This record gives sequence, structure tokens and C-alpha cells, in this order.
Amino acid sequence: MTGPKLFSPIALREVALKNRVVVAPMHQYSGVRGFPTPWHLMNAGRFAAGGAGLVFLESTKVERRGCGTIGDLGLWDDAFIDHFRPIAEFIRQHGAVPGIQLGHAGRRARLERPWEGGRPLAPSPEIQDWEAWEIIGPSPISAGEGEPPPRALSTAEVQQAVAAWGDAARRAEAAGFEVLEIHGAHGYLIHQFLSPLANRRSDAYGGSELNRMRFAIEVVEAVRAHWPAEKPLFLRLSVEDDAGWGPAESAALARLVKPKGVDVIDCSSGGMLGRPVVSAGPVGYGYQVPYAERLKQEAGIMTMAVGLIVHADQAERILQQGQADLIALAREILYNPNWPMDAAQKLGIDRRFELMPPPYSYWLSKRAGSVKDIVPSTYRAPAVNVANP
Repeated sequence: MTGPKLFSPIALREVALKNRVVVAPMHQYSGVRGFPTPWHLMNAGRFAAGGAGLVFLESTKVERRGCGTIGDLGLWDDAFIDHFRPIAEFIRQHGAVPGIQLGHAGRRARLERPWEGGRPLAPSPEIQDWEAWEIIGPSPISAGEGEPPPRALSTAEVQQAVAAWGDAARRAEAAGFEVLEIHGAHGYLIHQFLSPLANRRSDAYGGSELNRMRFAIEVVEAVRAHWPAEKPLFLRLSVEDDAGWGPAESAALARLVKPKGVDVIDCSSGGMLGRPVVSAGPVGYGYQVPYAERLKQEAGIMTMAVGLIVHADQAERILQQGQADLIALAREILYNPNWPMDAAQKLGIDRRFELMPPPYSYWLSKRAGSVKDIVPSTYRAPAVNVANP
């Protein structure tokens, strides 16, 4: 292979990504009664226009009780489908593959938005379905001091929750998404079932490690039953949570779900006792990359690295060293939505502007051809007085 691996195409089942740059799903907490707004179209659209290969829409809840805040998105009813379809189509029209993450907050439901404090909500006229927005979980154990304990789901209700994931996957397909990710990390419902700290059940969904994995496995099966065989499926895991779930258990789960149709493990960490995890050591560039490398090796499955991946050469090195197959960006691409184009330039790709739609690529190419020595603002400032050159 010639050229940077970061900008080499990759096929996931029958879906082709033009490069390995993925925009990670990031909560915007800006929905209205579960519906997306113009904010979501703008937010996802600027990442597609910036040159990413795959753009994930944020964690979208599979049932009403799964909402963490009043601003969460939802796919628990067919009425949502038409509101998501324009976002998926806009992403696709501008050169990226549209993806969506499906999630459920479980016992982390009914909270303020993070910038409002993240505290448990109180009933208010704004929330018209307070009783329906119930806090549930595998066991009646609260997520932390000051948070109300959830109601433990019955065995039959667990199975109903599994079915809700399948129904949401069907709706995601109808809305035009091409990649789907199951959110099994960060202290949300699937992670709660995996965790011996949150799951004290004595039925088929608790007790042994394998039983605690059962919910995650059944969700994968339900999603795959409704998600086309030609489209890839990702699973996000907190590979380490410092609370009884770690890389060995994550690798074991990955080996079980791979033959059931999971193609990529999105390797994150934390969420049960907080983030980041203590065992990861000091938080620095690429601090979670070793998790992606270990699962790739031990489970024989493709992985996606995420977590303080900031620079182009850093991302390229992760791929060249075989530590992961895909690079996910989150806060860094909020900082610079054109990160893929910028990274391509820094890695020496001549046709870098072709990553972007014509209204951008034409003018940037024209400037680059006219002014050969121009230094972009994302580079170190040139050693000239730009005010009076």
C-alpha cells in the first residue's frame, strides 16, 4: 500500500468507507421530545463536509425510559423515522457514510444536561410524561450518591427491552443509516448488565459472568435480526471500568458476539465509577488505544480506537502499527470539523481538498494553486509579521 493508511478505503461488509476517519457518536442533548432538530442536521453535516469517512449520530434511545436527559434523541416509535431520514441523506450526499448509535440510559436516566449540573431531575410542567420516564436497571442499585435507585426489571421486561433494540434497528434502517452501533459502554444499560457492581440478579441475566453477558448478546441478536446482513454492526464497550469488568471480559464478549454479526468493537473505557478509569494511568494522547490493540489481537475482531487522538501523525501511527482498524474522533473534531482535510494535508496528500464538497474544495484548491507558500491557520504560525509582511 502506498500513501497514508488513514486515508485508505476500507470495506465493512458491503459498505465502503473512503477513509478510516470516524466521527464518534457524541451526545448533543438538543432533541425535543426525542426528535432531532436543525442543530443535529448542522452538526452532522459539517463533519460530513469536513471529509470524514463515517459520521455517527449520537446515542439514540430505543425506548422512552432510556433517555438520560430531556434532550436525548429517540427511535422508539415509527413517527421518528421521517425526522432522521434527511440527516442520513445529507451526510451521504456530502461524501460520508451515515451511522447511528442506539442506546439506553437505564439507571442513568432522568438527569439534567451536563452543562446544567447533571443532577437528578425533579418533576416539572416541562416533562409531561414523568411517570412513563421511569428509572430502571438490572438491580435496584443507584448509580451514585444522591441518585435514586432504579426499579429492577423482571425477566420478562428484560426480554421486552431486548425487543425494543431490534425495533429501533429496523427504524434506523428505514431512516437510511448504513452503519449501526450498539452502545454497551459508559455506565448505560448494557454496561449495567455486564457489571457485577450494578447487576446482582439471580435469574438468567445475572450471577455468573456469562449470564451477565446474556443481555448484551441477546441485544446483538435482536439488532442483527432487523439490521440488513450487508450493513456493518459496531459494539461500543468500556473495555475497562475499574469495577469488575476489564479487557479479559471484554475480549471474551467480543469473541461471543463476533459470530453473531458484530464487525467492529469501539473501544472506550469507564462509566461505572466515573471516567477516566484509574487503571489507564495518566490521561494523555491515545490513552485508550491499548484496549483496541488488545481486543484486536485476543478476539480476532476489527477495532476502533478512540480517546485523545488529536494529531494526524498520531492517528496514522496507530493504524500502521496495527493497533486498530479505524480512528474515531470526538472532541478534537468538535474543535476542528475539517480535521480530515487538515490531516490529509499534513500527511502529504496532494488531492486533499477532494475530501470536501465542491463549494469548499473548489475554493481551497484555487487558493492553494495560486499562493504556493500559504500556511494554514492550523499549522504553527509562520515566522513573518502577518499584519505587515
